[in-house]
Formats: sequence, C-alpha cells, structure tokens
Amino acid sequence: MSKTLVFTHEACLSHVTPAGHPEQVARLEHILHALRSADIPTVTAPLGAREDVCLAHPERHIDALEAALPDAGFHQIDGDTFLSPGSLEAAWRGVGAVCEAVDRIMEGDAQNAFCAMRPPGHHAEQETPMGFCLFGNAAIAAKHAMKRHGLSRVAVVDFDVHHGNGTQALLWDEPRALFVTSQQMPLWPGSGQPSERGAHDNVLNVPLAPGSNGADMRAAYETQVFPRLAAFKPEFIIISAGFDAHADDPLANLNWLEEDFVWLTREICALAATHAQARVVSVLEGGYDLHALARSVLAHVQALQDAAKGEPS
Repeated sequence: MSKTLVFTHEACLSHVTPAGHPEQVARLEHILHALRSADIPTVTAPLGAREDVCLAHPERHIDALEAALPDAGFHQIDGDTFLSPGSLEAAWRGVGAVCEAVDRIMEGDAQNAFCAMRPPGHHAEQETPMGFCLFGNAAIAAKHAMKRHGLSRVAVVDFDVHHGNGTQALLWDEPRALFVTSQQMPLWPGSGQPSERGAHDNVLNVPLAPGSNGADMRAAYETQVFPRLAAFKPEFIIISAGFDAHADDPLANLNWLEEDFVWLTREICALAATHAQARVVSVLEGGYDLHALARSVLAHVQALQDAAKGEPS
C-alpha cells in the first residue's frame, strides 16, 4: 500500500471573511487549482462528530459558537476571527477530515494524508476561538488517534510561522503527546518560549529569528527537533502545515522557499517511516500569499506522495 489521500470539501469555500482579510476563500481556491493542475485527486471530507471535538474542547465551546453563528453577514469574535453563516459547517468538515484521515491510515487504506481545509485550527484554545481558528484540528486528530486507536505516543509537528498556542494548550496535560513547534519570535501571538515545556515535558518550542532562512530552519530541526522526535518514537505524526514562513508571505518575516517545505516534509516522513509505520496526517494552517501558498502546498503534497511510494522527494 502506497497512497496519499487529500481531503477537502466545498463547504470550506463558504466560510467567508470580510474583504481584505488574509484568511480568505481564495486561499483554498488557489490550493485546489494547483492540485487539479497536477492531477491530484481529492476525497470529500465528512462532517466531524461532536464527540471528536469534545476530545479537545468542552461542550460549552461548541454551544457558544453555535449561538454566535450569524444568519447573514459576519459575527466578529475578536480582532481577527469571524463567523459567517457557512463557518461552522466548514469547521465541522475540518474535524471530520482529520479524524477520517487518521482512521483511513490506521485501517491501512493509505500511508499518509493532507487535509486541505479552512478555517485553520492551531490557535484555538479550549474555550477561545482566535487567530482565524475555531476548533483545534491537529490536537483533535492526535487525541482521536489515542482514544479510538489506542496509540500511546503521538507527535504533532507545527511549522507554521506563528506559534500554535492552541495546540500547545490542548495537549499541555497529555503525556502521550509530544508537541514540537517552530515559529518566528517575536511575532503574534507572543507565546512559544523554550521555557514552555508542557506538564510532562511534552512540549518543545523552537523560536526562529526574524529574517532567518531555510538553512537556519534546517539547522534548528536537525539539532533540536529531529533528535527529540526520534527519542519519543512516535506511533503517528500529525503535521500542522502552515506555509506563512515563505519569503513572500505578508504576515511574517521568515525566508523559506518551496524547497525548504519539501525538505522538511521529507525528513518528517522519514522519521515516521522509522518509528510510526510511515503514518502521517498533515493539516493546513496558515499561508497568506496566494501564489506562494499554492506552490508550497503542491510541493508538500507531492513530497507526501513520494514518501508514500518510498521515493526520494
């Protein structure tokens, strides 16, 4: 079996943000166009289950979002985060995508998967939607793998340029999970110091300096991230795949290129092949230059496909 599944759903195009907002419908449109142009098929993401969301969030978080959902226009949660009439279905589909991806891989239907979904998830805390995010998809995927499939060591690797404060909060007390994250620092949301290590020494934060490039990233991952992952010996790896560390991205100041995302994807997949039977689920997070995002996602998915086939990227 050598197969990469790519999940998406048209409902994610119905999560609408105000004009000029960086987390816009066009992000997914550009990604899907790039995937279609490369003849990469997609799988329809199912609706997520309430019980899966409740692995990471209390019922009252769901209730509050449902109560705030507008019939028309927008409901503004904070300075960056909005609900439109289609937002919650999109968020439910995001949860469904990551859980279905975990299930299909554990059942042997695929080797790895990419979830081309929006809104993103890694900033959503237990009861606080923020940073464009409503549900913590990567943390939910990890908890789903542990609860439904009985795994005892699941790693989440987050290479979005912004710190995954939500995933960190949702996994902080979970000894079976290792959360490893690199992020530009200083940068919003301001968390992600190396001193933030989790309740069970299960969090590794790797700050990257503004203006640093792909070579700096590779050195940090080779000296800090990969040894920590190898020591953990994960049975499954979840990737929070943000592409806003790209040099063209307007919201940050790192200087990665497509080949850096390919290298990082390849190395994570190699670790998964050694320790986790090659099981990887990647979840779309940020990336706000539309063309750089589309190119980077395509390169990432093609690297996943190469890994599934056992080929070098």
